This record gives sequence, structure tokens and C-alpha cells, in this order.
Amino acid sequence: MSFLPQPLANAGPLWVQALPARVAAGFPSPAEDHQVQRVDLMAQLIRHPQATFLLRVRGDSMRDAGILDGSVVLVDRAIAPRNGHIVIAVIDGEFVCKTLSTRAGRMRLKAANPTYPDIVPKDGQTLDVWGVVVATIHQHRV
Repeated sequence: MSFLPQPLANAGPLWVQALPARVAAGFPSPAEDHQVQRVDLMAQLIRHPQATFLLRVRGDSMRDAGILDGSVVLVDRAIAPRNGHIVIAVIDGEFVCKTLSTRAGRMRLKAANPTYPDIVPKDGQTLDVWGVVVATIHQHRV
């Protein structure tokens, strides 16, 4: 690996304005009297600052999980990876983002795009689960 991402441990609060209401994605709801609140995104998204990293995803193998080409994933290395978690794994020194599948003690990495095959480690191949994806940031065109 040529680099290691740096943890978000020294990042302070990141305050944004938030309305205390949910936004309907279907039928509109009547307007309510909303007060603006502040939300600390760091506290909302990050449980283990010393073990949390941001990585940019390249490719579309996880598109059906909402992780698109160019998305930024928030990865927590302090969470023990379990079956069904979206993870960052290192295979022969290369980072990949896939869904972890474990069955009978065997690991498999599954894409969230049917055009990509599962990754099953071969004899002698190194596969390490590096961290668990806890959030995805994807910017929309504006």
C-alpha cells in the first residue's frame, strides 16, 4: 500500500443548520412552523474518531447500495466486521469496497451490481477487512 488514510481524530465539530422536521419524498405535508437547529455532523456520524477515515470510491460495483463512482465513504476501523456489513477490504495490497459475506468460516466479498462477480480469496491470496463503512456522501450536480 502506498498510503494510509489519516484518521479524523483531530477534526473539531462541524456544525450545520438543520430544520427539526422530516422532508417528505412522496406527497407534500402541510407547512409547519420550523425552528432552525444546529447539528454537529462529526458527533452524528463518528463514534470512534481515532479509528474513522474518509475514502473516495472509484467505480460502480456498489451502485445498488447507494455508493456511486466518486462517493466518499466514512469508514470506522473500530467496528468488528460482520456478515452483511459494507466493508473496505485490502486484497493483495489493493483497497476494495464490497459487502462482506461469511458462511461456514469462509469470507466472500459481494458487489452491489450484478455485472461484477463475487471476490472469493484464492489459496495464498491475502484478504484483510480494513474497516466498516458507516456512511456515504455523494454530491449531486448543482
